[in-house]
Amino acid sequence: MTAAADARFMALALALGRRGMGQVWPNPAVGCVIVKDGVIVGRGATQRGGRPHAERVALEQAGDAARGATVYVTLEPCAHTGKTPPCADALIAAGVARVVVAIGDPDPRVAGQGLVRLREAGITVELGLMQEQAARDHAGFLQRVTQGRPFVTLKLANSLDGRIATASGESRWITGPQARRAVHALRARHDAVLVGAGTARSDDPMLDVRDLGEVRQPVRVVISRDLHLPINGRLAQTARAQPVWLCHGPDADTRDWIKAGVQTLECTVTHHRIDTLSVLRALADRGITRVLCEGGGHLAASLLQARLVDELVVMQAGVAIGADGLPSLSGLGVQELQDAPRFTLTDVSAIGGDVLQYWRPA
Repeated sequence: MTAAADARFMALALALGRRGMGQVWPNPAVGCVIVKDGVIVGRGATQRGGRPHAERVALEQAGDAARGATVYVTLEPCAHTGKTPPCADALIAAGVARVVVAIGDPDPRVAGQGLVRLREAGITVELGLMQEQAARDHAGFLQRVTQGRPFVTLKLANSLDGRIATASGESRWITGPQARRAVHALRARHDAVLVGAGTARSDDPMLDVRDLGEVRQPVRVVISRDLHLPINGRLAQTARAQPVWLCHGPDADTRDWIKAGVQTLECTVTHHRIDTLSVLRALADRGITRVLCEGGGHLAASLLQARLVDELVVMQAGVAIGADGLPSLSGLGVQELQDAPRFTLTDVSAIGGDVLQYWRPA
């Protein structure tokens, strides 16, 4: 197999894996392609809910053609028995000849053991092809394992001058329908959607995915120290159909929320506010790998201050509201420019009448 062919098949495996973002937590969104004599005989991605794994889907499709084939997989095959036997053993049993892996799995239950098991069975193993792209694709899973927190995307939808509402509080709609549809696509690629108490009170949002077919709905997470939220709001009323998790302080009364089917997570309070890192760690402990933060201004600022934003998505509308409007961010306490959070533009495009920008920390 030529280097160009290897790269082409791994790129396909990565594309297959990305389809599972937001749908497979707590497992990583892995892609797998099986090739024999230059022909794809099997392909697979981790299925909704995390099972079956990508390798098993591809092996089932390949059948007997997997014997002597090359397997391209975006993350090291698992070597431990969980709800299913190890994927490394399945590859060995199928008689594959070569396994090309983009990136290793830092999970202590794997951590190189999948590669060792394959090599001990006489299979040629190559590691590191397109590892940078794989690291980006698997960033949520990798960060949950190595840092104890999920990947965080902060979404800001604002006017040309950085406002999210008029002085009277009117905000629907600053951006157009195409941009709002893009928000639903963003939600579908994340395990959870996070907002602050102010947004939950003022907007009474649903925070679900609509008009994109059948998808695994994200967990809806609200940070509220004292749980001063409307128990008759849409989140509480739909908690049994789509998960709602409330991150609160130690003194909050959780009884009515638990009766409503809401999961409550006690988090650390510092300086009279919920510590955002403690929230992210609580989510990671429960398997969340990718979080989309949709506001409000205080929560967005706290994430930026703590350098917890891994990707910034800005939807900018062609409208000017003025200084009397509500800013998209509350104060960051920046006195000197060198202390301001900086980002590098990675992509920009027109979406309807608005501009969609993607930024990564500089």
